Amino acid sequence: MIKRIALFAIVVATILAGGFFFVERQAEQYVNQPLQLKTSTEIFTLHNGRSFQRVLHDLAQAELINTSKIEKVLRFLHPELTHLKAGTYQLEADMTLKQAIQLFQEGKEHQFSITFVEGSTFQDWLEVFKNTPYLKHQIEHLNEKQIADKLGLSHDKLEGLFLAETYHYTYGTSDLDILQRASLRLKKMLDRYWTERQEDLPLESPYDALILASIIEKETAIDSERNRVASVFINRLNKRMRLQTDPTVIYGMGDKYDGNIRKRDLRNPTPYNTYTILGLPPTPIAMIGEASIVAALNPEKSPYLYFVASGKGGHVFSKTLTEHNRAVRAYLKQLRSQ
Repeated sequence: MIKRIALFAIVVATILAGGFFFVERQAEQYVNQPLQLKTSTEIFTLHNGRSFQRVLHDLAQAELINTSKIEKVLRFLHPELTHLKAGTYQLEADMTLKQAIQLFQEGKEHQFSITFVEGSTFQDWLEVFKNTPYLKHQIEHLNEKQIADKLGLSHDKLEGLFLAETYHYTYGTSDLDILQRASLRLKKMLDRYWTERQEDLPLESPYDALILASIIEKETAIDSERNRVASVFINRLNKRMRLQTDPTVIYGMGDKYDGNIRKRDLRNPTPYNTYTILGLPPTPIAMIGEASIVAALNPEKSPYLYFVASGKGGHVFSKTLTEHNRAVRAYLKQLRSQ
């Protein structure tokens, strides 16, 4: 009788061991299945409060993994896999389910990026924000003054008050958060270069430096020219000559600008038309990068008062109006030959 009981126990133990081995093997196959991405990468959001089994269900609903009955007992077999952190993650095509779970455990959320180009306007930024995914939109229905108030900025006109560069963010970041970072980055940079600026510049405040930097930004994208372009404007300001720079005219025209500047536009006295006003326009005319701030506060020492496009990508700089008119004629001839 005892032998029979012992034999029965052995049989039961064998069956249980075999069953456990089978279940464990099924579990291993399940967690090591490759993700079924439709592209090389896909974004997956693990929402706060989701249970481990619900996350597996969400992955299956997104057709990223195959379902299996084993998922119902997986948390008992492998409790070490169940501690997941909410967030938005980037899944890679060569990942397995287990690797995705490990990513969720580590909480390494995907860093999205948003890029603002030097010389773009605040209206351009609003369009970029509007078309950027995984970003919380908080400024969409606010005017510039309301946005300025939320950011604690003293200027109601926001042009030029944010540093143009690439910003990284995670899911749930707002457009207002990015503007705050861009504002602080610009202020920190501007304060530094204002302290280190050349002596005797005809600029009364850091805000004046931003205005000049924005004009430089619109006049040239060639790094080697920025300091020379800055010198022309500084020389003209020192001589109380009008700046006569087309980008300010264009900015003042607003929606009326159709790609051409006519003589009547140059004579139209808008607050930004530097053909009709003395000194700087009232605000920056574009968003600025670091290089233009440096140029505005550290211009080249030059005798130049004029410049015009060369027709070959750069500019020709002149000391006198006669030289400048000759360079203008050469530029027009270059255009006609093309």
